[in-house]
Amino acid sequence: MAFRDRWIEFIHDLQLRVCGALEQEDGKAVFVLDKWEREGGGGGRTMVIAGGDVIEKGGVNTSVVWGPVTEPMRAQLKIEGDSWFACGLSLVIHPVNPYVPTTHANWRYFETYDAAGNVTDRWFGGGSDLTPYYLFEEDAEHFHRCFKDAMEPFGGELYPKYKKWCDEYFVNKHRGDEMRGIGGVFYDHLRPKDDADAERLFAFQQANGNAFLPAYLPIVGRRKAERYGDREIEWQEIRRGRYVEFNLIHDRGTLFGLKTNGRTESILMSLPPRARWGYNYQPGAGSPEALLLDACLHPKDWLKQ
Repeated sequence: MAFRDRWIEFIHDLQLRVCGALEQEDGKAVFVLDKWEREGGGGGRTMVIAGGDVIEKGGVNTSVVWGPVTEPMRAQLKIEGDSWFACGLSLVIHPVNPYVPTTHANWRYFETYDAAGNVTDRWFGGGSDLTPYYLFEEDAEHFHRCFKDAMEPFGGELYPKYKKWCDEYFVNKHRGDEMRGIGGVFYDHLRPKDDADAERLFAFQQANGNAFLPAYLPIVGRRKAERYGDREIEWQEIRRGRYVEFNLIHDRGTLFGLKTNGRTESILMSLPPRARWGYNYQPGAGSPEALLLDACLHPKDWLKQ
């Protein structure tokens, strides 16, 4: 089986496993499959869930797409070559309870080709991050620990490097370098040096993808029954507003999808069903909301390394 076909197979299998586990955790809502085709080449499987006891809105999407390299792609996305191929999984989960964090993850593989169809470049990218509305340090530590453990066999330097990259990437720079959450791991353009290195990076991606459910589900289980009221909902909606701002202004995946004639419904699936923009809202000093905001303004070493 061709290298890229093996990657497609892994992504589709991971999608089914993640959806099944999230359905079980929710106990009410189920994912609905929406298959789509992309004009210009390829298509995808959008799995959406809504109205659950735990998950208010979520999606676990896979896409396998290809096409010619256009001038806007060369100019804005710095992609060279005659044609391209991309396959990945992207998920976003927006829970009902403000004490359960939103989460995002993405794992992708990209190839470019010359006019004869030869591979001229290829790379992996991905990561996962956590966006809580209320900060529980044990949850933050657990999430980061799971991805550190997944990366450790591939090099002890990787987690600190990709944790820092995540802290610097998921940031609303127009709001004074305010992170949208408490980070996780993020990496991009991991180019294999040869075929053996490609297999190593493939295994690295698998390890990270397989770490998602153990990283997130225990947090959901701990927090989904927490009592909450109007105050917590208002703060949840304010922070969701920050999430919308990042995705529409800064996120590379959103911009890539829109620039390559991607499917708008699937791309914007990441946006929450409710959000709020209050003028110059500031949480009270010493409040739980202020504690969360401080963590978003000052990246922390959750594992105290």
